Parts: sequence; structure tokens; C-alpha cells
Amino acid sequence: MSDRLSRYFSAHEFYLAIIVLVICLLIHFRSGQFFTANNIVNLLTSMIVPGMFAIGTHMALVSGGIDVSFPALASLSIYAVTSFLVAREYSGSLLLPFLLVVALGALLGAFNGLLISRLTVHVLIITLGTANIFRGIMQGALDSVQISSLPASMKEFGELKILTTTHPISGRTASLPVSFLVLVAFFIIAQFVMRYMYFGRGIYAVGGDEIAARRAGFRPKTIKFWLYVFIGVIASVAGLVRMTSLGQVHPTNLLGTEILVIAAVVLGGTAITGGRGSLGGAMLGTFLIVVVQNSMILLGIPTFWQRAALGLLIVIGTGIGAVQRVRQRKEQRLVTP
Repeated sequence: MSDRLSRYFSAHEFYLAIIVLVICLLIHFRSGQFFTANNIVNLLTSMIVPGMFAIGTHMALVSGGIDVSFPALASLSIYAVTSFLVAREYSGSLLLPFLLVVALGALLGAFNGLLISRLTVHVLIITLGTANIFRGIMQGALDSVQISSLPASMKEFGELKILTTTHPISGRTASLPVSFLVLVAFFIIAQFVMRYMYFGRGIYAVGGDEIAARRAGFRPKTIKFWLYVFIGVIASVAGLVRMTSLGQVHPTNLLGTEILVIAAVVLGGTAITGGRGSLGGAMLGTFLIVVVQNSMILLGIPTFWQRAALGLLIVIGTGIGAVQRVRQRKEQRLVTP
């Protein structure tokens, strides 16, 4: 029991949770609005798309890679599918758009996975290249423009709510969309895969030491290929969620979000060098970024100070992670004869 408590209190996630709690209390003390039902619902809603992106990013980092193409991949998937359906005046259920988005996301992810698993070029360079390819296809070949009229089933999905809250004083309402359940579902699936399946153990093994993983019987090329297929699927579904929540398709709405998502996952304790990190920590880091972004509006803080605060949090979070890793290495050296 004492060993479990010791590991728990020395974990990166524990210190990050304290930071999150302190920041939440400070914001509530200053604004008096943080712990209201409306604000909590708004925070959970803001977590949906970044949280889904963070799941894929966490898995990529754990494998020893990094993916900066997922916003462009998501944008291309949702734009291509939506423009195809709108041009044919589609009026059916959400099932077909969902399947088309998943299929196209898997195909684009397979393109990433094929290059990453077969070439010796660094993953960052490959995904930078594919991000520009995806963006070029969308903006050039498809001549992307804003689509303001979605098929009825897609629009209706974006309007479905789990619950709605009303502020007792202002009378303002806030709603938690059904798409929050999509984030929960992907979190459960990814957590199960990473903790209990051979594929998930292989991701950790490849990220820790690819040569040792191969000697242990894992197939790094196959693992990398299917990993990026999954990342393509989750990124495309996240794009579908964003599009239906907005009620329109804006081709560039998601572009540029990769840096903040990667920073949030690293802030959550996922090692950028691979092999270490927890999905719970990645979600906690993402939540912290969302809290800072959303709640500073309550305090009336200018945008440039918001960016400075985000940068400071990233430095502090990664610094704590570095200190914890150094301490763990020292402990391992003391234990090893």
C-alpha cells in the first residue's frame, strides 16, 4: 500500500492535478463564475475536439513519433465528404456521412502510416509534408469554399444535447452536446487498447526502444502503419464533430491547432521522446489548456497575456515532467546493483 501511495504522489499527473485545482480556485475566487454549472458545461464542450485530437497525438508521441498533419487530414476528410453529399442533395441518415468520413480518414491515415513505416525520414518531416499535401488537395484540387448548408441529419446531430443548464442570475443557458459521448467512447477504446492489448503494448515498446521491441517479437512497421490509420480515423471524426457543432464547414477552421494540442499532451506528461505517458495525463493537460483559454475571458485578460500564461504553463508542466523523469532514473540506478 505504501509503495502504491508513493508512486501515486510522485506521478506527474498528481502534480498536474494540483496545478489544475489551484488555477480553478484562483479563477473562481477572482470571477465567482468558474464553478457554475454553465461554465463547467462550456468547459466540457470545449474539450471535445481538442480531447479527441489529444488521444491520437498521445498515441503518436508514445510510439516515438509525432503527427502535425491531423488538422489538415481532418479538414480534407470533412470537406471532401460534405461537398460530395451537398452536391448530390443527400437527405439520408447520419450513418453514410459518418462511414465516409471514417473511410477517408483511414485512407489518409494509411498514407501517413505507409510513408512513416517504410521510410527512414523523421516522422515530423513526413507529416509536415503530408499536411501540405492534404491542404493542397483541399484548397487546390477541390477549390474549397465555406459550406453553410449541411445535410439535415448532420445539422440535427450537431443540435442534439445531453443536458442544458441555466444560470440563475443572468438566465443564460449552456448545453452539453451528444458529441461529448464520442470523446468518451474514443477515450475508453484508446485506454483499453493502450493498457490491455498487444497492439498498445507494442506502441509503448516501439517508442521506448524500437530495436528491443523487434527482438521481443513486435513488428514496428506494422504497429506504426495501423497506429496512423487509427489517428486518421479519430482526427476525421473529430472534424465531423466540429463541423456539425458549427453547422457549417469552414476549410481552414482546424488548421494551426496542432501546436497547442501537442503542447497540451506533453504538458500532461507524455514523453516527446516516446515510450512513456498516460492517456489520463494527456486529457488532464488538455483540460488545463482549455481552462486557461476559456476562463481568462471571464477575467477580462487581454489575448497577449493569455498566450503568455499558456506558454508559462507549458514550461512549468514540461519542467515538472523532466524533474520526475530524472528522479525516476536516479531511483532505478540506486535499485540496480
